[in-house]
Amino acid sequence: MAAYGLYTHIASNKTRSILLLAGLFGLIYVMVFAGALIAEAMNDGYLAFETYLALAWRDLLQALPYATIGAVVWIAIAYFFHQKIIDAMTGGHAVTRQEQPRLYNLLENLCISRGIPMPKLKIVDDPALNAFATGLNRRQYSITVTTGLLNALDDREMEAVLGHELTHIRNGDVQLLVVAIVIAGVVGFFAELVFRIFFHASWRFGRGRSSSDDNRRGGGAGAVILFAVALMAVAWILSLVVRFALSRSREFLADAGAVELTKDPDAMICALRKIEGRGELPSATSGVMEMCIDNPRQGFANLFATHPSVDARVAALVRYAGGHDPGPLPLPAPDSGDEEMDLPQTRPPGPWDDTQAPQPPVAGSPTGTPLGPWGPRRSPWR
Repeated sequence: MAAYGLYTHIASNKTRSILLLAGLFGLIYVMVFAGALIAEAMNDGYLAFETYLALAWRDLLQALPYATIGAVVWIAIAYFFHQKIIDAMTGGHAVTRQEQPRLYNLLENLCISRGIPMPKLKIVDDPALNAFATGLNRRQYSITVTTGLLNALDDREMEAVLGHELTHIRNGDVQLLVVAIVIAGVVGFFAELVFRIFFHASWRFGRGRSSSDDNRRGGGAGAVILFAVALMAVAWILSLVVRFALSRSREFLADAGAVELTKDPDAMICALRKIEGRGELPSATSGVMEMCIDNPRQGFANLFATHPSVDARVAALVRYAGGHDPGPLPLPAPDSGDEEMDLPQTRPPGPWDDTQAPQPPVAGSPTGTPLGPWGPRRSPWR
């Protein structure tokens, strides 16, 4: 379905995201089917190719409940423990209004204006410019920003970033992305497990059989094993591509949501231009970087990039929200007020300060100190 305008673009991306997630979950069953093919080939190596497919399909139907339960358990573990894991990796810690009044007030105003429950606010002590939202339920929701982002963005731009992350929470993007990462992890884990079992078993099997048995086994079984391995590899690659495509679509939605909250597309554009290429968090895993407002890590030919380019995001905001692109922006220079704090605090000399520049002697003053109407002038600070 073609998208015309900002809000139909959002609705279209939501539909595609749901379909992508369903396809990602379906890859689990593809992996189970490939594993069943390998198991049947290892069990009896002298059958027709079609027979192996029928046996593997039967095994898949029997294993469907267990595969589904296993995936659900994996998701449940992430539901309860993912926030602690992310905080441990990034060093994020919760802050209060007293600790970060500027950031806290900006987020609170956005929440009050739209009747949104206030998420937790967390800070990561890192010079990188980035932010991300996490949580799978209302009690877990939190928005984390880096100290580098706080120092580089003004209030309008910071409000746009907070609106971006708040939109991820409002639209359910956080839950969707966490589930997608977990399911992709299930696919990768299962693929690695089957490969380890297969290669270990084939090595033992190869040592214990005669060459005639190997030749006999190399017919239909060999073709099935190659097919299953190729199927697993394709499923694993597709899980990565689908996961990254899912993340890319949500970033466009969050940018649009930030503009809807702040009514200021230029602030979102300027924030993206300042963040561009400066968001690398060395301690974060690839899964955490997928949740960030910008992920500078990119793969081959941009196929494995989890985020659309800043140019593409800015172009969407210019086209659909009426913003203006200033082009790449440098980071602001350090605040001159901070530099002045390091200098000695001296008071400029006043008209009655005897520390000012020497004056010529005045008649009637043996010391040469200028005489006022009541005698020698004295500093009021002495």
